[in-house]
Amino acid sequence: MTSIVYLPLDERPCNAVYPVQIAAATDLKLVTPPDSILGAKKTPADTTSIADWLLEQTASADRLIVSLDMLIYGGIVPSRLHSLSLEECRARLATLEACRRNNPRLRIYGFNLIMRAPAYSSNDEEPEYYADYGAQLSRNGWLQDKQSREGLNEEEQAEWQALLAGLPADVLEDFTGRRRLNAAVNAMAIEAVKNGTIDFLIIPLDDNAKYGYTSTEQRRLLLQIEEHRLMDRVHVYPGADEIGCTLFSRVFCEVKGYKPEIYVRFSATAGPLAIPRYEDRSLGESLKSQITAAGGFIGDHASEADFVLMVNSPPVGQYDMAETSFPYANRHAAYFSETNLREFAQAIRRYADKGYMVALADVATSNGSDRPLMNLLSGSGLLPALSAYAAWNTTGNTLGTVISHAIVESYYRKEEGRAGNERSRNSETFFVSRLLEDWGYQALIRSDIGENHLAALGGNYFDVAAIHDEVTALVRSKMEDFIGEYLQDLQPERFRLERVYMPWKRMFEVGLDLRLAAE
Repeated sequence: MTSIVYLPLDERPCNAVYPVQIAAATDLKLVTPPDSILGAKKTPADTTSIADWLLEQTASADRLIVSLDMLIYGGIVPSRLHSLSLEECRARLATLEACRRNNPRLRIYGFNLIMRAPAYSSNDEEPEYYADYGAQLSRNGWLQDKQSREGLNEEEQAEWQALLAGLPADVLEDFTGRRRLNAAVNAMAIEAVKNGTIDFLIIPLDDNAKYGYTSTEQRRLLLQIEEHRLMDRVHVYPGADEIGCTLFSRVFCEVKGYKPEIYVRFSATAGPLAIPRYEDRSLGESLKSQITAAGGFIGDHASEADFVLMVNSPPVGQYDMAETSFPYANRHAAYFSETNLREFAQAIRRYADKGYMVALADVATSNGSDRPLMNLLSGSGLLPALSAYAAWNTTGNTLGTVISHAIVESYYRKEEGRAGNERSRNSETFFVSRLLEDWGYQALIRSDIGENHLAALGGNYFDVAAIHDEVTALVRSKMEDFIGEYLQDLQPERFRLERVYMPWKRMFEVGLDLRLAAE
């Protein structure tokens, strides 16, 4: 059995659990570190123990999927807070060289983010000063990048000067200094690909936009990649928390010699051209990147494809794109005229009737499912027609997750069909978990509790630590109600919701353990 060692980006389920769940739907072995050496949000992981663990586990492994943010900084949030020197970072990265020396046949797949700069002021995941100066710091990067690329008009120039005058020098230097160091680490990672330490590298763009610090840093890295002729081995595109799934899919395809062909169908004609929120390029271009990185390619005909990827796409992009939390009536007019959910649902039915495997990437809205579509599919009895689904957080998060799951499932579906064995049950459990979390929690339950219950319980959106048990009991109750109302066509009596928890003791994400009984 092929053994794969996996070091996640952080301890949240999207990074530490989703890839494990997808791997459980295969015959490959995925080895992960104990929770005790991983961090806790702003508290960095024990990087010394992680290095020791990697050296031990990779000694006899076939593949290593490794988050460089975890290896070097101790996680995604610590990567935005640390005070490490470049020499310290270089020494931690050198762990991978030691792993390769100990096991020359080991293949290493790495990923390392370009640090984000959210356009809002909050210190929930950023330095403390980001609560006061976050929006200004982000806007500074936007104006600086636009100035270097095409210049600013008089109004923007005046805005920039006023903004810089209001930003404390120490705050600006701390933020930009850390960015410079992290960018240097990304450059070192590319050098590690060049010298053969890392076999394949993804540099995801975390919460980015057309202009900004990320755009500037991305261009420099792309020039380095081209200079070293590494375009086939270093991929740069929008994403973050889904990359563990993506790289597992890529490893799976390499191990199995599988070259999945994927036919893509959009709900909105303008969908492929829309630039999603939190990203810097069109949906169509991001989709190409996600499929390529996961080991697949886009085919021309549904009849020849290994599966059909239905993409519920936004008809408009950027700030006109809806968030799941927005009232339906407040959506951009294009959501009512430039997308056709009825035809989209009909296509799902016809593809399923023809025996094609169907996966659904629900990215018409950010941070959860598109409720009108899911109401339509549930009401039409079409949920059983789907084999994979995702709709969480950003477009990149969703695409990477559903594509990876669908690639794995499509490989076995050719041989087994819907077999009902343990592997198949694990795959179905992950599918239902996505419905329960991305649709049930993110699109419905989260806002309901936030608006109607949190204050009475004595908590707030960013901190439910003191009321964790009360909140999770309420979430669990509402999830069970959701299952009863929306998932009846999936025979919910087979599923048991064993555990619900809030990984970072806030409302944004939820953790859940779902079990499917053997038939």
